[in-house]
Amino acid sequence: MAEAAASSLIAFQGVAGAYSDMACRAVHPEMTTLPCPSFEDTFAAVNEGRAGLAMIPIENSSAGRVADIHHLLPESGLHIIAEHFQKVDHQLLALKGATMGEIQEVHSHVQALSQCRKFVRGAGFKPVVHADTAAAAAEVAERGDPTRAAIASRLAGEIYGLSSLGSDIQDLEHNTTRFLIMSKEPVDPDPAEGPVVTTFVFRVRSVPAALYKGLGGFATCGVNITKLESYILDASFTVAQFYADIEGHPDQRMVRLALEELGFFSREVKILGVYPANPFRQTGVEGTI
Repeated sequence: MAEAAASSLIAFQGVAGAYSDMACRAVHPEMTTLPCPSFEDTFAAVNEGRAGLAMIPIENSSAGRVADIHHLLPESGLHIIAEHFQKVDHQLLALKGATMGEIQEVHSHVQALSQCRKFVRGAGFKPVVHADTAAAAAEVAERGDPTRAAIASRLAGEIYGLSSLGSDIQDLEHNTTRFLIMSKEPVDPDPAEGPVVTTFVFRVRSVPAALYKGLGGFATCGVNITKLESYILDASFTVAQFYADIEGHPDQRMVRLALEELGFFSREVKILGVYPANPFRQTGVEGTI
């Protein structure tokens, strides 16, 4: 009975009203969202059977990748089973009755503040960093100070009883966050039914041109790399791990050959997930598979 109840929960990092909460509701409206204080706690909720799925933000179109997540994903013990692209429309939330002229400080997550940099600077507000956009909204509501505002979602404003003094205040009109949906069990989509994405991490051997040679197989085999990032693993700054997304399924001949070539020049190649490509990649319109 408890296991069935847990399978109806989808975990996310943050508090109620966070953009991750919105993403959960958009992808799985039939599930109940489970707020978690950290990404580690979010992964643990699924691993320990307290939730069926996890919704994890990976990158934003204007602010770049989400800090620390690339370090955490390979050790999460979970598999990527889907992706979701969430349009982010930031609201300036304040106490009911407060006016724009009263606002002195604006509170939010560092990513949201970065995405609204021009607006915040133009208004002359003092930016104050919080761990979460919705948590910032909750604190503004709790403090009851009309000189404080939060940058958060419309959902957060509804939950915490705040008014919006400004809508869509992000610097870029098409501000979008990409999320990964993760599960204890992997999926195996049929590439004949639609485009597939394979996500993996790897570390190249410490020899000259190892990265160039390892990735050469993808060019030779005509496999498109849609994302490639590196990050340091050790304090000596000598060991780098790479995170990559490619188009295709590992069982497809050309993808298999490209991965084999990469493996020859790498210490380790670890697949984190094989999953259907979201229609957003082709249409630019949010959706899920």
